[in-house]
Amino acid sequence: MRELGRWDSFYVIVGSAAGALIGLQFVVITLVGQRATSPAPDAGAAFATPTTVHFGVVLFLAALLRAPWDSIEIAATIWGVMGCVGFVYEIITGWRMRRQTAYRPVFEDWLFHLILPLTAYGALAASAFAAHWRTRESLFAAGSAALLLLFVGIHNAWDTAAWHVLGEGKDSGKDH
Repeated sequence: MRELGRWDSFYVIVGSAAGALIGLQFVVITLVGQRATSPAPDAGAAFATPTTVHFGVVLFLAALLRAPWDSIEIAATIWGVMGCVGFVYEIITGWRMRRQTAYRPVFEDWLFHLILPLTAYGALAASAFAAHWRTRESLFAAGSAALLLLFVGIHNAWDTAAWHVLGEGKDSGKDH
């Protein structure tokens, strides 16, 4: 499909970045896991795991939209399902954020760990519905959602790593 071919470089860059960041996230989690502090699995499920999920969705979306589809319908259906599942996953993430007791989330946490990902997954789901009639606009919406998830993941991975390295939020006013 001609319209998808125009996105070649975009998804090569975004997908490569997401793949590399998944690997880096595993390295950071491994290094942090070797510290002699008590683990907080509830906090990890609320904050670390979703970051890796976001990177994985971006990588999958990049691969999906580089496949040689004859038309947009099948790809849009798949990315629409991803958007819907991601939206539900983010609602669960919000519940986990409230339930965990390792620290109290601040506004920035709610913004980057819940509100922005919900927006990205919502845009991904909504764009799939319009893909047949408004292919170009839908591809821009899907690309925007991928970039938002990538940048949210970068922010969240950095925030988590900085919190662990710089004294677990003791002097930062943040609890993570």
